[in-house]
Amino acid sequence: MNKLPKGLWPVMITPFTTSNHIDLEGLESLTNMYLEAGANGMFANCLSSEMYQLTSEERLFLTSNVVKLCEDKVPVVATGTFSRDITTNSEFIKKIYDTGVDAVILITSLLVEPDENEDILKARLEQIMAETGNIPLGVYECPVPYKRLLSPAIMQWMASTERFIYHKDTSCNSLSLAKKASAVEGTNFGVYNADTSTALDSLDSGSRGISPISANFYPEPYSYLLKEYFTNGRTKELNRLHAFLTMMDRVTHSFYPYAAKLFLQKRGLKIETNTRIPTETLTNVDNIRINALMDSFKALAEMYDFKLVL
Repeated sequence: MNKLPKGLWPVMITPFTTSNHIDLEGLESLTNMYLEAGANGMFANCLSSEMYQLTSEERLFLTSNVVKLCEDKVPVVATGTFSRDITTNSEFIKKIYDTGVDAVILITSLLVEPDENEDILKARLEQIMAETGNIPLGVYECPVPYKRLLSPAIMQWMASTERFIYHKDTSCNSLSLAKKASAVEGTNFGVYNADTSTALDSLDSGSRGISPISANFYPEPYSYLLKEYFTNGRTKELNRLHAFLTMMDRVTHSFYPYAAKLFLQKRGLKIETNTRIPTETLTNVDNIRINALMDSFKALAEMYDFKLVL
């Protein structure tokens, strides 16, 4: 199994039409925006994609179209587990892999119940591996249905199987990230941090990249941060940019993913704000915060002279 590239891996949102069908034109515009902004890979059919609100057919349709749009440009990974039944998961893993993705992602909290230990998790991972041939795999500590974090020990075992190449970490803890990165050091199993606040710490300790939801609002500063880090290390200026992004990140988590679609629409991307996840109406204060986020983003672009793709 080859290593996946370092850098920015957006957790892609899904554009819907006004009738709540997948919007292919919007998906193409969105994917091209990520690519132009410097994304190094794509995570399609994830929580940000409203994956639990899609049918199995829609998950395959969405993923296959992202793969086509990213062909010969960047690799794509996508979720393949939506059941607590291992054989059902294994069958869908094969289907999602047939779309052309580079790895199929397993949701940790769907493989074991909250009170089941890692020995049970390991046994179920072994069963999935036995039922899915040589398909490259990844794992995602998805917070839905509940957040199931992995230990460094089981990650070390997973790396030793040579089947796992992507891990989306949601621990939001610098020490935990460092231990996990150390456990898989020297292998093809890469750690990709979902959290903005610990982004630079995680890169310092060996994570291969980041997958924050705020990159669905403004991927450009994240791409800039990663390129600068991998070129010059953790400079004073980079710490300053990271501080701004950390503060801005507090706004992006409200009304998500609706707010991301609204923000992109305000930026000029031709997509609707429709979501399949019920969203409360934004208050006057919420709209002021979204507008302030836009002003902050544009100010960062001037300060750091990175190109806006929209």
